[in-house]
Amino acid sequence: MTIKGILFDLYGTLIDIETDESIEEIYRGIAHYLTYHGIHLHRWEVRDHYYQIMKEQKEVRGEEYPEIDVEAIWRAFLKQNGIQEGPERRSLALTLAEIYRGISRKKLQLYPDVKRVLDELSPAYALGLVSDAQPCFALPEMQAVGLNGYFDPIVISGYYGFRKPDRRIIEKALDTMKLKHAEVIFVGNDMYRDIHGAKRLGIKTIFFDSNQGDKYYENVSPDYIAHRFDEVINGLKALT
Repeated sequence: MTIKGILFDLYGTLIDIETDESIEEIYRGIAHYLTYHGIHLHRWEVRDHYYQIMKEQKEVRGEEYPEIDVEAIWRAFLKQNGIQEGPERRSLALTLAEIYRGISRKKLQLYPDVKRVLDELSPAYALGLVSDAQPCFALPEMQAVGLNGYFDPIVISGYYGFRKPDRRIIEKALDTMKLKHAEVIFVGNDMYRDIHGAKRLGIKTIFFDSNQGDKYYENVSPDYIAHRFDEVINGLKALT
């Protein structure tokens, strides 16, 4: 069957990102910011409360591969600290999520040749994005590195409460694209979440051997391995 579409993972495949959520500056900065809204907590109280709500959120969802909603975590955090429901709480929750990400982020850039490859592929294929991510992080970061306009659909796990390798998240992209499993190729950097996840659906895969992601998962092999991003073109030629 003719290949009509390509699905891409985002982080570790298109975007080279590094974050560190353990650094104290995140929680110190948020604790200081919260004082302007009448909330007075030590940085470790902010950290522990955040992770407790995250844990509870995952447990309540009961998914095999649960995904968090970071804005919902901060909304719950604010509610428990006296900020009532309304536009102010929603806006403040988004601000806290952005502060958290901004302080924790140490690197954000495209891998070499990503835009050149996408420019070459976009006239011939429908391009979709399937990412384990938070919309409030992923969408602005895609814009920051110049990826706007390349992908339709953009399927982000944070919208749904589950993540790869759950087959539903890839199927959401296929449903929107109106393509069958055999008509797409999945490009990702994680052998478990991306390659295993796609192969469960019978989708051909290209593994981008980047500086991130799991390199091995038992009894799983990609259909092609690209050691540089521009080798994705060779992989498509080999598989089509």
